Amino acid sequence: MLIRRAMLLDGRSVDIRTGAQITEVASDLEPQPEESVLDAAGGTVIPGLHDHHVHVHSAAAAADSLRVGVAEVGDRDDLARALAGAQVGADGWIRAVGYHESVAGPLDRHRLDTLAPSVPVRIQHRSGILWTLNSAGLAAVGLADHPDGRLRSADRTWSDALARRATALDELSNRLSGYGVTGLTDATPNLDIADIVKLEEAHRQGGLQQRVHHLAPGKRILHDESLDLDELIDWTVRRHRDNAPVAVHCVTAAQLVITIAALRAAGTHPDDRIEHAAVVPDDCVAEIAALGVTVVTQPNFVAERGDQYLTDVPADEHPQLWRLASLLDAGIPVALSTDMPFGEGDPWAAMRAAVHRRTPGGAVLGAAERVDARTALDLFLGTATQPAVPRTVAEGQPGDLCVLEVTPERLLRDLDGRAVVATVIDGQVAYRRTA
Repeated sequence: MLIRRAMLLDGRSVDIRTGAQITEVASDLEPQPEESVLDAAGGTVIPGLHDHHVHVHSAAAAADSLRVGVAEVGDRDDLARALAGAQVGADGWIRAVGYHESVAGPLDRHRLDTLAPSVPVRIQHRSGILWTLNSAGLAAVGLADHPDGRLRSADRTWSDALARRATALDELSNRLSGYGVTGLTDATPNLDIADIVKLEEAHRQGGLQQRVHHLAPGKRILHDESLDLDELIDWTVRRHRDNAPVAVHCVTAAQLVITIAALRAAGTHPDDRIEHAAVVPDDCVAEIAALGVTVVTQPNFVAERGDQYLTDVPADEHPQLWRLASLLDAGIPVALSTDMPFGEGDPWAAMRAAVHRRTPGGAVLGAAERVDARTALDLFLGTATQPAVPRTVAEGQPGDLCVLEVTPERLLRDLDGRAVVATVIDGQVAYRRTA
């Protein structure tokens, strides 16, 4: 296809000929026979966005799940009313997501039995790592005698007993295409080869248009109550021995410290990653830089959960939350993501959060960690295998592009996904705004 009258971020006005790869970028290119033409009409064309840490199946399932986060339910009575009015899915379950203890305290099977209908109910913590099932739900997965109903998401010994409902991957894909997203890195842990093949087949058949890269089996979630340095070193060594990288989930200072220690002992692979780095103490910044590993982080949580951080996290630790500028200044390779569905999934909102770092209530959290708009955009322009290296619109680059109706100056001023008018994946139009 040929994209005409495009503005690039550097201010050049060009035409772009592309298939699976961009083949020409020049002025006044003539359409070839049977070549489709897209008129950018002076709008900006950038490489398609890549969201570097998402959970694809969870995001698709979340679209028709009951949301019970702090924005939706205020207290125990609100939660009980929401569950009582929830629609039971075709699989016989009520599936709820986004829960935080500030709503109605810590959940277990007994408290959930008093709040929920007698049908199977499962509620996911907003961190994504924990589900709480009521007694009916525990019986449905063969765990009627479980003491508290609190089950880890990554534990397939219970989740494989669930009747898998079809998830709307095509609806998720269309929504992401509307943001200009052309690639995803799935960070779901413990995926087996069958899970990966299914997603690849969905991509081939067009139900999931975005290119998908998988961190599994090299993704590891850590839990503070069971940190084991020797085991983490052994696992990392085994991965590296197979010339494979690791990606380690670090949302607490303790998890980050033990990950740094493990990577220092095991050595590093060029593609090793630290996921989230939600809390980075001052003395860890230089240690991460010395390792040379990439950090994939989510400043969107400042905009989504920042007011709660201000309440729950001691004030002297606020500068450690969701760092960005200090990591970049230290020479650490960094890429951004949304952590969808645990984050909202809009990469443009994540960029704005990186620039402004405003909480929902309007406070600034971590002013020193703000970056400029071009940096925020670049951190979504890497590839799956080189997340910290932004792509450009140039010959030889992939034919994955985002067309916006605004000038480069307006794009960087607003960072607003509503300006996306077309998304091109592999040289084909995956999304085109109709109104």
